[in-house]
Amino acid sequence: MRIHISHETRYRYDAPTHGVIQTLRLTPRNHDGQFVADWRIDVSEDCRLDVQEDAFGNITHTFTVEGPFADLSVAVEGEVEVQDTAGVIRGAVERFPPSLYLRPTPLTTADEAITDFARETRSRETGTLALLHALLGRINNEMTYDTDPTRATTTAAEAFALKRGVCQDLTHVFIAAARHLDVPARYVGGYFRRADGVVDQDAGHAWAEAHVPSVGWIAFDPANGICTTDAHVRVAIGLDYLGAAPVRGSRYGGGAETMAVKVRVDQAARQVQS
Repeated sequence: MRIHISHETRYRYDAPTHGVIQTLRLTPRNHDGQFVADWRIDVSEDCRLDVQEDAFGNITHTFTVEGPFADLSVAVEGEVEVQDTAGVIRGAVERFPPSLYLRPTPLTTADEAITDFARETRSRETGTLALLHALLGRINNEMTYDTDPTRATTTAAEAFALKRGVCQDLTHVFIAAARHLDVPARYVGGYFRRADGVVDQDAGHAWAEAHVPSVGWIAFDPANGICTTDAHVRVAIGLDYLGAAPVRGSRYGGGAETMAVKVRVDQAARQVQS
């Protein structure tokens, strides 16, 4: 499937800001099953985008803008050709051995409730792949997708206690449980074309990848209860959300800040014929 994506982040400041520094992880890479046909980044203020790769192999763009200005927008747009690989990820940049992704982080630390949940799930299954599918199904069934009670800094333990959260929260719970069971797992940020026809979204999407020795990395989407398909566009990976966040930065002055995000994910008008 060829997917068209547009993603705009707009900032407004109560008073003109003196300057902004941001790092963007908004550019997908090619791998088996994913080809970036077209992609561009636009910043409303005049600046230079310095492209690099971070420690995980994500493509990053960093820019510095000198003020004063009261509005700033960062927009990306492009098209990506995706094939359904049943969630199996091959041909991606791998900078570290899978064992690195057993490392806990503050956002993915398993508390007693998550460890009990993970152990109970393991008691029902034999084999790593079956265990991961069971975790996927249980998190999807037992946690409610809800945008109200959580925020970017909500931990896996906090979201699991609420039994509610957004895709980021469900992904952190999956990662925490998998790591507790000695299965390497990592966070993935990207985009998802919804099957219900809704193309305008409030944010990008998130899911996890877990490593099964006999297969390799496999992508699990707890928010939808599925392995990834040709509707998922993979952009960045990390130990948790902070390592794959689409936009991170700081500013000087400007008073209070208001941020608005507009994401549109739809099937591209021109599809490649197989």
